[in-house]
Amino acid sequence: MLSINRLNVSYGVIPVLHDLGLEVRQGEIVALVGSNGAGKTTLLNTISGMQSATSGEIVFESRRIDQLAPHHIVAAGISHIPEGRKIFPYLSVRENLMMGACQREAWSGRQEMMRKAADMFPILGERSQQRASLMSGGEQQMLVIARGLMSRPRLLLIDEPSLGLSPVVMANIYDIIQTFPKMGITVLLSEQNAQMALEIADRGYVLQDGQIVLEGPAGELLDSEMVKKAYIGG
Repeated sequence: MLSINRLNVSYGVIPVLHDLGLEVRQGEIVALVGSNGAGKTTLLNTISGMQSATSGEIVFESRRIDQLAPHHIVAAGISHIPEGRKIFPYLSVRENLMMGACQREAWSGRQEMMRKAADMFPILGERSQQRASLMSGGEQQMLVIARGLMSRPRLLLIDEPSLGLSPVVMANIYDIIQTFPKMGITVLLSEQNAQMALEIADRGYVLQDGQIVLEGPAGELLDSEMVKKAYIGG
């Protein structure tokens, strides 16, 4: 579904990603784990068109997308849930969700998706008219995930969904993410919390200093001594 080949990304003269290769198959949850600064966010930003590649190619459903503008990438079927809960703070919960359906293809189904979002995260339905900035951190994370679903993506990029959340809220959100393949949504999940990400993933990649240093089935990565020592504390 998604194929990345020999991808290089730099910030000015500073290289960040180095000859990176990665693939995501339809119906999978693929975990991208690594420490802060490893390049995970840069990779997701490059896939979604927010960052330009220096060289290499990104192919989504047999179509190169590395030269497309972000709104064309959304229209192609990719939605990006960024790190740090980037809500529209002065808009209501409902208005935030509507912003996720701004593409023409998604607008006609916005009411149905609003109902699905409220079923998935009941708090969003209960507080639909509340200003988004008044929600807790966990509620805001639920909001940005639901907003990402409003464009009806086939591939969902999720960046650090557990950041700053309590264990209970984190577990709730991961339970929801685990259901996405059954909804026809493939997931590329970037996380510092390697154990939690790999426990729900089919496969995983370990990113260090802008390079993939380990890849394989999620269970094998969880058992890897390198992953245990570097990311799990085992």
